[in-house]
Amino acid sequence: MNSHKIITIGRQFGSGGREIGILLAERLGIKCYDNELLSAAAKDSGLCEEIFKAHDEKPTNSFLYSLVMDSYQGYSAGFGMNNVPLSQQVFLAQFDTIRKIAKNEDCIFVGRCADYALHDDYDITSIFISSDEKSRIERICKRHEVTESKAREMMIKTDKKRANYYNYYTDKIWGNSSSYDLCINSGKIGIENTVELIIKYFDMNHLSK
Repeated sequence: MNSHKIITIGRQFGSGGREIGILLAERLGIKCYDNELLSAAAKDSGLCEEIFKAHDEKPTNSFLYSLVMDSYQGYSAGFGMNNVPLSQQVFLAQFDTIRKIAKNEDCIFVGRCADYALHDDYDITSIFISSDEKSRIERICKRHEVTESKAREMMIKTDKKRANYYNYYTDKIWGNSSSYDLCINSGKIGIENTVELIIKYFDMNHLSK
């Protein structure tokens, strides 16, 4: 079991998950990987970063899912990815980069099924951040400078995409409390208090081991 300190964050769109990850990383003195993971995976794999952006947290169909996971087993065993379709290469490269980073440093991952990628061989603390619809829409409007109706549309579409992606590639359910160590409603307690709560839980969790 790898001894690095690793936190993974699943999040509803507009809940402040990325901001929480960044603030948490600053408090703990470690690095947070969100979109940065795409750049790292592109560098490791030799694939264009734009390809990773185009496939970011987007689900494949159920038939491709089985092919992807079979391919991952083969890739992990050292068979390479030369004959694997591009969409599968993207998933596998990202999966591999998550594990590579976790092996070498304390870190925080936002999204990208990182909790599933690491759960067998790494001691992780998995978090899910949710929030009420009003707070999320207000955050989306402010961040993306869109109307409330557009923000609601973005929220529904992005959550659906993330849920489908997570549910395809893991044996868990996105947003279900049983899939995570700790679930927090950031709309109830605020971003700063959410960060404080995660730190307290993280410290308590590791002191008990």
